[in-house]
Amino acid sequence: MGSRCSAAPIPNRRKPRLDNAAEVKRLLRQQAAVASFGSFALRQTDLQKVLTEAARVCAEGLSVKFCKVCQYRPDTEDLLIVAGCGWKTGVVGHVVSRADISSPQGRAFVTGEPSICNDLRGDRQFKLPSFYAEHGIVSTIDVLIKGVLRPFGVLEIDSDQQQTYDQQDVIFLTGFANVLAEAVATADRTAVLRTTIAQMKLLVEDKDRLLEQKKVLAEELQHRVRNNLQLIYGMLTRQLDETSDAGGQRGIKAIARRVSTLAQVYDHLLGAEMTRTTDFGTYVKSLCANLGEIQASPAKVTLTCDSDVVILDLDVVTALGIVVAELVTNSYDHAFPNGAGTIDVSVRRDPDNGAMATMIIKDDGQGFEVKTGSKRHGLGLVRRLAEQVRGTADVASSGGATWTITFPVAEVAA
Repeated sequence: MGSRCSAAPIPNRRKPRLDNAAEVKRLLRQQAAVASFGSFALRQTDLQKVLTEAARVCAEGLSVKFCKVCQYRPDTEDLLIVAGCGWKTGVVGHVVSRADISSPQGRAFVTGEPSICNDLRGDRQFKLPSFYAEHGIVSTIDVLIKGVLRPFGVLEIDSDQQQTYDQQDVIFLTGFANVLAEAVATADRTAVLRTTIAQMKLLVEDKDRLLEQKKVLAEELQHRVRNNLQLIYGMLTRQLDETSDAGGQRGIKAIARRVSTLAQVYDHLLGAEMTRTTDFGTYVKSLCANLGEIQASPAKVTLTCDSDVVILDLDVVTALGIVVAELVTNSYDHAFPNGAGTIDVSVRRDPDNGAMATMIIKDDGQGFEVKTGSKRHGLGLVRRLAEQVRGTADVASSGGATWTITFPVAEVAA
């Protein structure tokens, strides 16, 4: 019996066993499977679950028993099966193949092209692991799962019955592989951010413990806090250099900006006195001056800041400081396409109710359309931070953007 193994795309043709109606139904089912899986992958944070579900849905979409995801391991230059569907115990997580042309998946990895084998029984060019014969595998398709710095690995469909795969099958698998590539990139970014958050939690724990010993440990606190923040910022900067997609870069830059804002909270606190409270008015003026220096450019954008004395708990200062940094940076980045304008920041205590204060951040730029539930332009983050300090955040966009954040000024012990 002849074999059909190719590393190049095959002609677009219908499978002879399907009539037109069945073919259309098959294609619609496959398109729906890709769309449904894409939604699942975006919601799921566990990469292993994403890979396992991809194997299951791919096998179901092509009406076969077996599917696997192979991850490239550069240290050993092989492909390890990290997820799969239909295999006996001992295959997933254990079986490897060389990352070269001696296997269907190796060839797809090396060439970057789909590897289609309709009948392995008459093929002598591959050195297949024993589990192929144990499961009676006859036909395979392999497609590359791309990555940022190098390919992640290979997605492979396996059948114990001879198949006649066509270009639509390759397109179906390639769609899944592209979703998996983005899921892998997201998982890598998430791992970095989780490490950052874990370090920040440790930092906060250090802060609380050392503040109780403020007079004795002031110098140690200052040293450790600043060093830890520098470490976190350095991690984010290195990750930014290794991230090529625009969405990932925006996310990492936003986290880095918030870390920098937190560092200023500590600088302001340590530069004054070691207490649980600080004057938010003085701090926000210092923060705006720093943001203006960071954004220094030929663009003629003027940033002004004025504030009453407002004594707040350190946690409230931190949250509101991030709000200021987010909105001022957003105005610099998006409000002035012609390169000129003004940004005003003000903090005022309510003259009729001293227990409340209002912060207004406005620009005279091009504004933006506010859509219900939108998370663009910082809407989601700003409102969450306002809720965190038991306040409210409203935005108006007419002749520019104006944010109004109202928050309580609680009596706090120094």
